[in-house]
Amino acid sequence: MKKIEHIGIAVKNLEESNELFHKLLGGGPYKEEEVASEGVKTSFFQNGPNKIELLEALDNTGPIAKFLEKKGEGVHHIAFEVDDIVSEIARLKKEGFHILNETPKKGADNKWVAFVHPKTTNGVLVELCQEIKK
Repeated sequence: MKKIEHIGIAVKNLEESNELFHKLLGGGPYKEEEVASEGVKTSFFQNGPNKIELLEALDNTGPIAKFLEKKGEGVHHIAFEVDDIVSEIARLKKEGFHILNETPKKGADNKWVAFVHPKTTNGVLVELCQEIKK
């Protein structure tokens, strides 16, 4: 794992949260997009070398909707940048971590993503991210 790629925050209302984080960070999001496979609408903020991803559920069935219902708004995951997501998944499986999706899928911000179950990471949902080569 090279670095923290971003911190994901679950929010109830993306528009209101964008305004809040705009005030907090002194600038608006650089990108907004829907990720239908995850049932979310996202926005990304750049703050120095760091990124924040806000996630709003598109309906009541996806993982963000379930998170919000159970825990309310707040930090949802920490994402780490990797060079080779397939190799990193294999390495983590060998180390005993439970991978939620062993085949990387297309995520937000032009990334391949996979998730490590929080039961094997002290309660923290970990996302692996690899830039999709064009």
